Amino acid sequence: MTIREARIQGAARLKDGNRLLDGSIENPALDASLFLAFILKTTRDKLILRDAETLNEDAAADFTHLLDRRLAGVCTAYILGRKEFHGLDFTVTPDVLVPRPDTETLVDAALAALPLTLTEDLPRPVLDLCTGSGAVAIALKHKRPSLEVYASDISPRALAIARENARRLLGNAEAIHFLVGDLFNATPYPLFSGITANPPYVASGEITGLTREVRGEPLEALDGGTDGLDLIRRIIADAPAHLLPGGSLLMEADPGQMAAITLILEKKGYRDIRIYQDLSGRDRVIEGRVHS
Repeated sequence: MTIREARIQGAARLKDGNRLLDGSIENPALDASLFLAFILKTTRDKLILRDAETLNEDAAADFTHLLDRRLAGVCTAYILGRKEFHGLDFTVTPDVLVPRPDTETLVDAALAALPLTLTEDLPRPVLDLCTGSGAVAIALKHKRPSLEVYASDISPRALAIARENARRLLGNAEAIHFLVGDLFNATPYPLFSGITANPPYVASGEITGLTREVRGEPLEALDGGTDGLDLIRRIIADAPAHLLPGGSLLMEADPGQMAAITLILEKKGYRDIRIYQDLSGRDRVIEGRVHS
C-alpha cells in the first residue's frame, strides 16, 4: 500500500465512522494526513511529495492504531500531543484544554488593548487567568517580549504542561511567572496593565450535549456552573482590585453570553465595553476597562 492509498483509505474510514462521533471529525482527510505525517516524521506538505512511496508494515500498523483512537473519540490534538496556536506548536495532553483558533481572538484583542493601558512611567505586567497549556500567555510574550507575563491556573498538572511549552517555545520556562491557585488567589503582584481569561463557560447542564471528544477534555476547564457564568462573575468582581487605572479585562465566552456579561460589566462599573469577533464572525471576546 502506498502512502497515497493509505491516506485515502484512512480518510474514508474516518468519514464513515464520523456518524458515531456526532460529526465531530470536521476534516477526515486532514486528520488522516496529520497522522501519516506524524508517523513518518515529516510535515503534511512534504507528505504529498511521498505519495508514491510504499508504507511499511510497522507504519501501517501505527496508522491503524491512530485511526482507532480517533474513532474512539480521542481528539487529534491529544493523539498527536500537540496543537498549533497563534503560529506556535503547543504540547497538549488530556490535562489541558485544547487551544482553539477562536481563542486566538483573545490574544489579538489583548495586543490591541494593551497599548491603551501602557505608559512609560507604569510597569507592564499582564495576567492570564485559567492559563491551561499557557497558550494565551505564551503567545502574548512571544508577540511582545517586553511584557512581563504572569499566568495562573488551579491545576498543577496543567501548569506543568504550560511551563514545558514556555521552555520549548520561548527558550526559558521562567520567561513567564506561573502561579498555582484559584484565580486571583495566586497572584502576588498587586496591579496589572491587563488581565486575560479563557475561563470555563459551558453551562453544567450542557456538558453532556458536547461531542464525545470535547467531553474528554478536563471538566474543570469546561464547566462554568448553572448558566456558565460562575467564574466570569468572580473574575469581573475581583479584577478591578488588580488592574492599574485604565487597565483592561478581556475574557473569552460563548457568543450567546455576551449580552449577560455586558450587563454584569456595566453594573460593576467597567467602561468602554467592546466585543471582538472570532474568525467565523461570532462574538467571542469581551473587554471592559476600569476607570483611569
